[in-house]
Amino acid sequence: MNCGVKRATEAVLGRRASASTRATRATRLALAAVCVAGSWGLASLGGAQDRGLEPAPSPPLRAQSQRPVSVVGERPLPSRLSETGLYVSGSTREIAPENLAYAPEYPLWSDGASKRRWLHLPAGAAIDATNPDQWQFPIGTRFWKEFSFGERTETRYLERVSDGSFRYATYVWDAAQRDAWLAPREGLPVSREIRPGISHDVPSEGDCRACHEGRRSPVLGFGALQLSPARDPLAPHREAQPRAGLDLSELVKRGLVRGLPARLIAEPPRIVAPSASARASAGYLFGNCAHCHNDSGPLASLGLNLDQSVVDERGYERLRDDLVRRASSYRIPGQTRSVRVQPRKPEQSALWFRMQSRFAAAQMPPLGTKLVDTEALGLLERWIATQPLQ
Repeated sequence: MNCGVKRATEAVLGRRASASTRATRATRLALAAVCVAGSWGLASLGGAQDRGLEPAPSPPLRAQSQRPVSVVGERPLPSRLSETGLYVSGSTREIAPENLAYAPEYPLWSDGASKRRWLHLPAGAAIDATNPDQWQFPIGTRFWKEFSFGERTETRYLERVSDGSFRYATYVWDAAQRDAWLAPREGLPVSREIRPGISHDVPSEGDCRACHEGRRSPVLGFGALQLSPARDPLAPHREAQPRAGLDLSELVKRGLVRGLPARLIAEPPRIVAPSASARASAGYLFGNCAHCHNDSGPLASLGLNLDQSVVDERGYERLRDDLVRRASSYRIPGQTRSVRVQPRKPEQSALWFRMQSRFAAAQMPPLGTKLVDTEALGLLERWIATQPLQ
């Protein structure tokens, strides 16, 4: 077994994990596989919720195998986070100056985790933004995202390698906070308790791909809209820009983005919507749901496009048309027919019902969260309540 994988596994195995926690995770993973395959007809599973059925416990965690190299000839993933180039030599606190901090306008909900993010571009390289909705990143681009629940818990790593593909890794912080160790490809349950009886799980590589590869670019949270200087003041869980952090203007100023249309520099992009709450609602769905629900990925046939474009200002209109009074393939328990958004009635809307659920067969999103995002749920409730009846 790879030393780093062994250390990460041992660190997490030292924490207690209940059978119900492992069972819920197993069910979520199974459902995510169904979702990515495009089979979204979960209405028949509503009966299980009504009957109070719980999934059968999964087998206990076994020793994990070594991660293989994802691309022939590519260097193996380092065993320790400190070896990935994020920090200055000899430190796991001081960020290397060539790694640039940023914060997206519409962050992904991760059960209240505090996050820090960094980008590294190879010397002399730049992002190709000729298509402003689908940035192309040079070979050697690296991203890090640090998750903290009171203290550093895990750091995720994304790298574009020599054949143009991306590889994914997660590093789990040790109890002493000295370094983070490479987790196994299968992930690790119960890396840290975040609420009494509720734990944070380290994602598997399959989990990462399920979210990141649902649209044309696997890079999430880093694009023209997410880095716009015209920040949305109502965005749920909005984050302050990090000191000396990147936004669209700074990227252009430093020559790190090329080919971006001049209009987007003169007029920073923003979601065009009829109200501030409508803008924030669309932004939240873009940042949290559009990596699966878009018009180009495996779920495109659903006709539910929550994506936003910086060159087409009709994104909000499309989102509204795909949601309001549109039939849902998921049926709310007790209803014979459900719609995605029922105007003026959040509790009768499949969107609201699935966002407030943490039953594995119903919840949205199906991965990466065990706690309801109450701030976003309240925002969507208010937006649904303003939708006209006709």
